[in-house]
Amino acid sequence: MSVEVSVVLPTMNEERAVEKVIPVIKETLKKMGVTYEIIVVDKSTDKTPEIAERLGAKVIRQKSKGYGGAYIEGFQHVRGKYIVIGDADGSYDFSEMPKLLEPLMKGEADFVIGTRLKGEIKEGAMPWLHRYIGNPLLTKVLNFLFKIKVSDAHCGFRALTREALQKLPLKCRGMEFASEMVIEAAKAGLRIKEVPITYHPRIGNSKLNSFRDGWRHLRLMLLYSPSYLFILPGLGLILLGTVIMAYAYNTEPLRVHSLILSSLLIIVGFQIINFGISSKVYAVKEGLDQPDRTTRFFMKYSILEEGLFVGGIMFIVGFVLGLRIFLNWRASGYGELFEIRQAVVVMTLIALSIQLIFFSFFISTLMLKEGFE
Repeated sequence: MSVEVSVVLPTMNEERAVEKVIPVIKETLKKMGVTYEIIVVDKSTDKTPEIAERLGAKVIRQKSKGYGGAYIEGFQHVRGKYIVIGDADGSYDFSEMPKLLEPLMKGEADFVIGTRLKGEIKEGAMPWLHRYIGNPLLTKVLNFLFKIKVSDAHCGFRALTREALQKLPLKCRGMEFASEMVIEAAKAGLRIKEVPITYHPRIGNSKLNSFRDGWRHLRLMLLYSPSYLFILPGLGLILLGTVIMAYAYNTEPLRVHSLILSSLLIIVGFQIINFGISSKVYAVKEGLDQPDRTTRFFMKYSILEEGLFVGGIMFIVGFVLGLRIFLNWRASGYGELFEIRQAVVVMTLIALSIQLIFFSFFISTLMLKEGFE
């Protein structure tokens, strides 16, 4: 018999909760009149797997670690046209599954996420730090970086079609899996819909670590956004350094420290941009991202020659200016050197030219295996 709905539950020492959760799932899906399977991906040391199996679930012993690892293993066994996921700790009300499945079955969405913040949060179910700071803040960051419009990006009660799941290259093994799933869904162009749900106090002890797990979500979002992590900060440093250098260069008396600072800002900013472009090119090469105008420019065949040409010009200009300073110094009998302004500019130009030359080689090396556009 074909399976219409697959429910995937990650468990770790949830023997008290699964006794209540699995019967609710079975009763709800029977009322809906759909064929179903319940897959429990377990890493427990208590009787959770035995209880789940007795209640009719298919139990898979988790080989990898982590929350995301459990789902990734579970997804390999699903047979249903629609997949529902959620924590098996009693915090999600699985009698509300029809609310998640209805938009999928009507063809209105590919991926449905529950929203606790627009639904009902029972007393004691969510700490105030998560409810008013953590979840809203991380959700706003995710919405900003990836142009998504959701209110509770880290709600674990979700449903999606089998076709949608096959479009998501999910890799994260930890709690950041929740963010990765939403990000990949947006990148794949899936139709995402939110539905309000009820959130209950969990049964048993929580396994969350607020700051560690929050940082892992934020880290993933930044790593998925090299433009915001590298390129924009790099451009900001270069702009700031250029303004400071222009001011210090033309100001009397000589502002040596401002000149040195401006050179540092420009060089560091340029290096950060190189890291950002390299990250974007690598992501496209590995199939983690789609090419855009920036990556297409740096992935073309002639990028090495163009980088060497521009870097070479910068090096020659810097070398000529430096040679002029040296000749003036020699003509003065190798005494004190008073051309500090020009020396800082020369140092900056030569440093940038060397960075650009080796950056061009590095980008070209990345593209050796796949070829160039």
